[in-house]
Amino acid sequence: MKHVRGPLCTVDVGKRTAETEAIDELLESYLGGRALATKLAHDRVPFDVDPLGADNRLYFATGPLQHSTMSFTGRMSATGVSPLTDGLLSSNAGGFLSRNFTGTGYSAVEITGESDELVIVHVTDEGVEFEEVPDLEEATVPETCEYIEDEHGLEDEHTVVIGPAGENQVRFASIMTSEERAFGRGGLGAVLGSKNVKAITFDGDSTQEVEIPSLQMEIHGEAAQAEHPMKQQGTTSVAEYANMVEALPSYYFSELSFEGLDGISGDRVEEKKYKKGTCSACAFACKLPTRDEESGLETEGPEYETLMAFGSNSGIDDIVDLMKSNKLCDEYGLDTISAGDTVAAYLASEDEFGNAELIHDLVEKIAHREGVGDTLAEGIDRIHDELGVENWSVKGMEFAAHDGRTLNGQGLAFATSNRGADHMYAEFYPYEYPLVDADDAFDKEGLEGKPPKVVELENINVIKDSAVLCKFSRDFVTNDRMETLLDADYEDLLELGGEVVSLERHFNNQRGFDRGDDTLPYEIPDFDQGLSEYYEERGWDDDGTVPADRFDAGSTGAPADD
Repeated sequence: MKHVRGPLCTVDVGKRTAETEAIDELLESYLGGRALATKLAHDRVPFDVDPLGADNRLYFATGPLQHSTMSFTGRMSATGVSPLTDGLLSSNAGGFLSRNFTGTGYSAVEITGESDELVIVHVTDEGVEFEEVPDLEEATVPETCEYIEDEHGLEDEHTVVIGPAGENQVRFASIMTSEERAFGRGGLGAVLGSKNVKAITFDGDSTQEVEIPSLQMEIHGEAAQAEHPMKQQGTTSVAEYANMVEALPSYYFSELSFEGLDGISGDRVEEKKYKKGTCSACAFACKLPTRDEESGLETEGPEYETLMAFGSNSGIDDIVDLMKSNKLCDEYGLDTISAGDTVAAYLASEDEFGNAELIHDLVEKIAHREGVGDTLAEGIDRIHDELGVENWSVKGMEFAAHDGRTLNGQGLAFATSNRGADHMYAEFYPYEYPLVDADDAFDKEGLEGKPPKVVELENINVIKDSAVLCKFSRDFVTNDRMETLLDADYEDLLELGGEVVSLERHFNNQRGFDRGDDTLPYEIPDFDQGLSEYYEERGWDDDGTVPADRFDAGSTGAPADD
């Protein structure tokens, strides 16, 4: 099996130390990216760790495909214990960071400890340096990126950065890279903030050698030549269809379609798009640099999930208002899905749907934890009673779109996801829209035959997040092609994916997670039976726990030098 190469670099920001450690056996077994980081976290992070404490560890890792020149490979993974869900979680970002990360020569970088001063950590193939930056306190993401470029000559594609939201430990703060791309879900930006790390830079010329089959060029060529709606409208290309089949959450999940969609649809996004946007080495170019000529507002997006959270779910039907929400989240470092849903919860409590001025004010208040923003910064799960609204979250994570009340298999996938109510953990929804081959499609209603497919999709998505491979490669990187690229049998890849899902679950079990957390705020037919079938397929106990003898329960989180 192809795998990433290089040692682990452990950076203790409190002690101002950096140590390297050979992990060749782990690399051979765990590929890279999410799989590698999950195994490291499972074995090195205390099961009872405070997500915002010094003992939590944050992992950045790429995979073998970042050593290719193939489309769909400009991504990398971040892993840690989430302050939003309280469980072990991986997040994934595109952009241009990954190949600069490989230049350091490391397979993974582990951040631990807690600095007594706000710092930037500079990671290179020659070592690690710590720069105290008190003047960057509360700086936005663009302001921080500008400082790094001016002082160090490193463009934003070399950086991961938090904004005020991360510094203020907003539970859904993101880590930004390439200025407008996000490790969005789960609040890992707050983990960096709790460690007093404003940014990390990656640079070097020590990329390890990983041979990738020539198939990569065939895939790259197909991505360049393909005619696909995502090339014009990104993920918003699905909006009208989701609205038509009533799978678009609206007005804080009280409705399943939005009468004002035309004002924020994929067509409106395409009208504002002024150039192509892409990730490193990718010819598919599905990103959305948008500009409003009248106001001069520029941003990248919104993507479909932002269209839902700050658009239909908040009662907003104007594309420029939506673009501004997107831009504010990028500047302050906020996950647009959790931020938008939480704002929508407040709008529901105050009967203020459609109030764009209030929405933009709330985003700023959340990022700085000012006034009501301090409450909203905790996320829906912790504040819904105070607001007097329903708890639209799973495991503390706010819902993405592709509503499970209509797409029942996606509903099951929201519930089983170790990450919470995230659509990309299993990515079941395409199989319930008639957008795939008939042999792979499911009727959107009910759960018959779906639990095994949820398991398969969760498992193969681990491999994509470990390779690291964009999820939108699905039409190009088929199962047999993935076997060729990674030099592994598909069934062996599924087995590794299943082990990683079980590692995540086992870690979370030790933190108290069980079947009672695999729930939904709505009913779908035969849900309990489907959940039990899912557990049986995974070889877990019917209470949603991994059997006690599956993994060593003795994680200590001991630093490598102890």
